[in-house]
Amino acid sequence: MRKLLASLAITMGAVGAAHADLEADADAAAGRDKATACAACHGQEGISPTGAFPNLAGQQASYLAKQIMDIRDGNRVVPQMAGQVDNFSDQDAWDVAKYYADKDAALGQADPDEALVARGRELYRAGDMAKGIPACAACHTPTGQGIGTAVYPALSGQHPEYTLSTLQAFAAGERANDPAAIMRDIAGKMSDADMEAVANYVLGLH
Repeated sequence: MRKLLASLAITMGAVGAAHADLEADADAAAGRDKATACAACHGQEGISPTGAFPNLAGQQASYLAKQIMDIRDGNRVVPQMAGQVDNFSDQDAWDVAKYYADKDAALGQADPDEALVARGRELYRAGDMAKGIPACAACHTPTGQGIGTAVYPALSGQHPEYTLSTLQAFAAGERANDPAAIMRDIAGKMSDADMEAVANYVLGLH
Protein backbone atom coordinates (compact mmCIF):
# COMPACT_ATOMS: atom_id res chain seq x y z
CA MET A 1 0.00 0.00 0.00
CA ARG A 2 2.89 2.37 0.75
CA LYS A 3 4.38 1.63 -2.67
CA LEU A 4 1.04 2.49 -4.30
CA LEU A 5 0.77 5.80 -2.48
CA ALA A 6 4.39 6.67 -3.25
CA SER A 7 3.84 5.92 -6.94
CA LEU A 8 0.77 8.11 -6.99
CA ALA A 9 2.62 10.97 -5.31
CA ILE A 10 5.32 10.89 -8.00
CA THR A 11 2.77 10.70 -10.82
CA MET A 12 0.60 13.50 -9.53
CA GLY A 13 3.61 15.68 -8.79
CA ALA A 14 4.52 15.53 -12.46
CA VAL A 15 0.93 16.28 -13.49
CA GLY A 16 0.80 19.25 -11.14
CA ALA A 17 3.99 20.71 -12.55
CA ALA A 18 2.78 20.28 -16.12
CA HIS A 19 -0.38 22.28 -15.47
CA ALA A 20 1.09 24.97 -13.23
CA ASP A 21 1.20 27.64 -15.96
CA LEU A 22 -2.38 27.04 -17.08
CA GLU A 23 -3.62 27.19 -13.50
CA ALA A 24 -1.78 30.47 -12.92
CA ASP A 25 -3.49 31.94 -15.99
CA ALA A 26 -6.97 30.63 -15.14
CA ASP A 27 -9.63 33.34 -15.34
CA ALA A 28 -12.71 32.84 -13.16
CA ALA A 29 -14.62 35.63 -14.91
CA ALA A 30 -14.10 33.95 -18.28
CA GLY A 31 -15.01 30.64 -16.68
CA ARG A 32 -18.35 32.04 -15.52
CA ASP A 33 -19.40 32.70 -19.10
CA LYS A 34 -18.20 29.31 -20.29
CA ALA A 35 -20.01 27.53 -17.44
CA THR A 36 -23.49 28.81 -18.29
CA ALA A 37 -24.70 25.45 -19.58
CA CYS A 38 -23.27 23.64 -16.54
CA ALA A 39 -25.92 25.15 -14.24
CA ALA A 40 -28.64 22.86 -15.61
CA CYS A 41 -27.10 19.86 -13.84
CA HIS A 42 -24.65 21.35 -11.34
CA GLY A 43 -26.72 24.28 -10.05
CA GLN A 44 -26.37 28.03 -10.49
CA GLU A 45 -23.71 28.19 -7.76
CA GLY A 46 -22.09 24.84 -8.47
CA ILE A 47 -24.20 22.98 -5.91
CA SER A 48 -26.21 20.31 -7.67
CA PRO A 49 -29.90 19.93 -6.78
CA THR A 50 -29.64 16.15 -7.16
CA GLY A 51 -27.21 13.46 -6.09
CA ALA A 52 -26.96 12.20 -9.66
CA PHE A 53 -24.59 15.08 -10.43
CA PRO A 54 -21.62 16.24 -8.35
CA ASN A 55 -21.29 19.53 -6.55
CA LEU A 56 -18.55 21.56 -8.24
CA ALA A 57 -18.40 24.55 -5.89
CA GLY A 58 -15.19 24.60 -3.87
CA GLN A 59 -13.65 21.74 -5.84
CA GLN A 60 -9.89 21.85 -6.38
CA ALA A 61 -9.32 23.61 -9.70
CA SER A 62 -6.58 21.21 -10.74
CA TYR A 63 -8.82 18.21 -10.25
CA LEU A 64 -11.83 19.73 -11.98
CA ALA A 65 -9.77 20.90 -14.94
CA LYS A 66 -8.35 17.39 -15.32
CA GLN A 67 -11.83 15.86 -15.28
CA ILE A 68 -13.09 18.27 -17.94
CA MET A 69 -10.13 17.49 -20.18
CA ASP A 70 -10.40 13.75 -19.54
CA ILE A 71 -14.08 13.82 -20.52
CA ARG A 72 -13.26 15.90 -23.60
CA ASP A 73 -10.50 13.51 -24.64
CA GLY A 74 -12.48 10.34 -23.97
CA ASN A 75 -10.35 9.26 -21.02
CA ARG A 76 -13.41 9.43 -18.79
CA VAL A 77 -16.79 8.46 -20.19
CA VAL A 78 -19.74 10.37 -18.75
CA PRO A 79 -22.84 9.91 -20.94
CA GLN A 80 -24.55 12.96 -19.43
CA MET A 81 -21.59 15.10 -20.51
CA ALA A 82 -21.63 13.97 -24.13
CA GLY A 83 -20.83 16.94 -26.35
CA GLN A 84 -20.74 19.43 -23.49
CA VAL A 85 -16.99 20.08 -23.48
CA ASP A 86 -15.94 18.77 -26.88
CA ASN A 87 -14.87 22.22 -28.03
CA PHE A 88 -13.13 23.26 -24.81
CA SER A 89 -9.47 24.19 -24.99
CA ASP A 90 -7.23 23.40 -22.03
CA GLN A 91 -7.52 27.05 -21.03
CA ASP A 92 -11.32 26.85 -21.17
CA ALA A 93 -11.19 23.89 -18.80
CA TRP A 94 -8.99 25.76 -16.37
CA ASP A 95 -11.15 28.89 -16.54
CA VAL A 96 -14.30 26.94 -15.68
CA ALA A 97 -12.45 25.03 -12.98
CA LYS A 98 -11.21 28.26 -11.43
CA TYR A 99 -14.74 29.71 -11.49
CA TYR A 100 -16.12 26.81 -9.48
CA ALA A 101 -13.10 26.49 -7.22
CA ASP A 102 -13.61 30.06 -6.03
CA LYS A 103 -17.18 29.37 -4.90
CA ASP A 104 -18.17 28.32 -1.39
CA ALA A 105 -18.45 24.57 -1.07
CA ALA A 106 -21.66 22.87 0.03
CA LEU A 107 -22.04 21.99 3.70
CA GLY A 108 -23.95 18.78 4.24
CA GLN A 109 -25.38 16.91 7.20
CA ALA A 110 -24.49 13.24 7.45
CA ASP A 111 -27.01 10.60 8.46
CA PRO A 112 -26.51 10.43 12.26
CA ASP A 113 -26.79 6.64 12.47
CA GLU A 114 -24.02 5.85 14.98
CA ALA A 115 -22.75 2.67 13.35
CA LEU A 116 -22.73 4.25 9.89
CA VAL A 117 -20.87 7.33 11.10
CA ALA A 118 -18.39 5.28 13.12
CA ARG A 119 -17.46 3.09 10.17
CA GLY A 120 -17.21 6.08 7.85
CA ARG A 121 -14.99 7.89 10.33
CA GLU A 122 -12.78 4.84 10.78
CA LEU A 123 -12.25 4.38 7.05
CA TYR A 124 -11.74 8.06 6.36
CA ARG A 125 -9.32 8.73 9.19
CA ALA A 126 -7.50 5.43 9.60
CA GLY A 127 -8.46 3.15 6.71
CA ASP A 128 -8.72 -0.60 7.22
CA MET A 129 -5.32 -2.24 7.35
CA ALA A 130 -6.79 -5.74 7.32
CA LYS A 131 -8.36 -5.03 3.93
CA GLY A 132 -5.44 -2.99 2.62
CA ILE A 133 -7.51 0.21 2.50
CA PRO A 134 -5.52 3.39 3.28
CA ALA A 135 -7.05 6.33 5.11
CA CYS A 136 -8.98 8.64 2.81
CA ALA A 137 -7.57 11.57 4.77
CA ALA A 138 -4.07 10.78 3.50
CA CYS A 139 -4.96 12.17 0.07
CA HIS A 140 -8.12 14.17 0.67
CA THR A 141 -7.00 15.84 3.96
CA PRO A 142 -8.64 15.47 7.39
CA THR A 143 -11.29 18.05 6.49
CA GLY A 144 -11.95 16.72 3.00
CA GLN A 145 -10.58 19.76 1.16
CA GLY A 146 -8.29 17.81 -1.14
CA ILE A 147 -4.82 18.88 -2.27
CA GLY A 148 -4.72 21.02 -5.39
CA THR A 149 -0.99 20.67 -6.05
CA ALA A 150 -1.36 16.89 -6.13
CA VAL A 151 -4.69 16.95 -8.02
CA TYR A 152 -6.49 15.24 -5.14
CA PRO A 153 -10.17 16.23 -5.14
CA ALA A 154 -12.18 17.79 -2.36
CA LEU A 155 -14.82 15.44 -0.93
CA SER A 156 -16.38 17.62 1.75
CA GLY A 157 -20.13 18.13 1.31
CA GLN A 158 -20.36 15.94 -1.78
CA HIS A 159 -23.67 14.18 -2.43
CA PRO A 160 -23.47 10.66 -0.95
CA GLU A 161 -25.25 9.23 -4.01
CA TYR A 162 -22.55 10.63 -6.27
CA THR A 163 -19.69 9.53 -4.01
CA LEU A 164 -21.15 6.03 -3.81
CA SER A 165 -21.65 5.73 -7.58
CA THR A 166 -18.09 6.97 -8.15
CA LEU A 167 -16.60 4.38 -5.79
CA GLN A 168 -18.69 1.67 -7.44
CA ALA A 169 -17.52 2.77 -10.89
CA PHE A 170 -13.88 2.64 -9.81
CA ALA A 171 -14.36 -0.77 -8.20
CA ALA A 172 -15.93 -2.15 -11.37
CA GLY A 173 -13.25 -0.60 -13.59
CA GLU A 174 -15.91 1.45 -15.37
CA ARG A 175 -13.98 4.58 -14.49
CA ALA A 176 -10.27 4.40 -15.15
CA ASN A 177 -8.81 7.91 -15.19
CA ASP A 178 -7.20 7.60 -11.76
CA PRO A 179 -3.38 7.83 -11.95
CA ALA A 180 -1.62 4.60 -10.99
CA ALA A 181 -5.10 3.01 -10.71
CA ILE A 182 -5.10 3.96 -7.06
CA MET A 183 -8.84 4.47 -6.71
CA ARG A 184 -9.60 1.29 -8.63
CA ASP A 185 -7.31 -0.57 -6.24
CA ILE A 186 -8.82 0.99 -3.11
CA ALA A 187 -12.47 0.83 -4.15
CA GLY A 188 -12.02 -2.76 -5.23
CA LYS A 189 -11.24 -3.67 -1.62
CA MET A 190 -14.29 -1.91 -0.21
CA SER A 191 -17.62 -3.57 0.47
CA ASP A 192 -20.88 -1.85 -0.45
CA ALA A 193 -21.32 -1.07 3.24
CA ASP A 194 -17.85 0.51 3.39
CA MET A 195 -18.65 2.71 0.40
CA GLU A 196 -21.97 3.80 1.87
CA ALA A 197 -20.31 4.65 5.18
CA VAL A 198 -17.60 6.77 3.57
CA ALA A 199 -20.10 8.50 1.29
CA ASN A 200 -22.24 9.42 4.26
CA TYR A 201 -19.27 10.59 6.34
CA VAL A 202 -17.82 12.95 3.73
CA LEU A 203 -21.21 14.58 3.24
CA GLY A 204 -20.94 16.10 6.72
CA LEU A 205 -17.16 16.54 6.72
CA HIS A 206 -15.76 20.08 6.78
